[in-house]
Amino acid sequence: MQLPLFPLNTVLFPDGVLPLRVFEARYMDMVRRCMKSASPFGVVLITKGGEVGAPAAAELVGTLAQIVAWDMPQLGLLHLRAIGGDRFRIEHTDVQPDGLQVASVETIAPDDDLPLPRQHRACADLLQRVITDVVSQRQEGDDEKGDPINSPPFEPPHRFESSVWVGNRLCEVMPIPLSARQKLMELQDPLSRLDLVHRFLRQHGVLN
Repeated sequence: MQLPLFPLNTVLFPDGVLPLRVFEARYMDMVRRCMKSASPFGVVLITKGGEVGAPAAAELVGTLAQIVAWDMPQLGLLHLRAIGGDRFRIEHTDVQPDGLQVASVETIAPDDDLPLPRQHRACADLLQRVITDVVSQRQEGDDEKGDPINSPPFEPPHRFESSVWVGNRLCEVMPIPLSARQKLMELQDPLSRLDLVHRFLRQHGVLN
């Protein structure tokens, strides 16, 4: 599978929400092609370099991003809302003349979506409170309706009985280094991921 890459200072999880402001010509062209063909692009965490300018070095495992909404508030600036799909592993990367990186990738099978274990019920309850608070704050704010950047950061349906969904969403909001978030995303055992999340939250006094 040939995939255009968008190296970013973020880690995208499957089913996660990615709001983006796109203005560089190479990525504007990439996004137009993706929207025209309804195809995804690949999000990978930067390990060296920046989001703009020269092509950045990045992790070898990333996540497909499917564009679900867009807006152009001004000429040369594109607002996107993308949703995370399957993870992938990069086998080879080429850099095009405009600086866009295109990779040969192999997709990674989705995690087995096991029911949420009883011992991790507190994690789901915490996530439900977080989502309720975020929605309440946005309803009280002045965010413009229909703006992909300001849309809710959790894509429905909210699957609080899913070990994969609860673990991934908590990984997105926990205050941890990006390198640690990357390792959690790469794990292929959702219960191990959820165990690590639960342990972190207990160690930091978030959960009893």
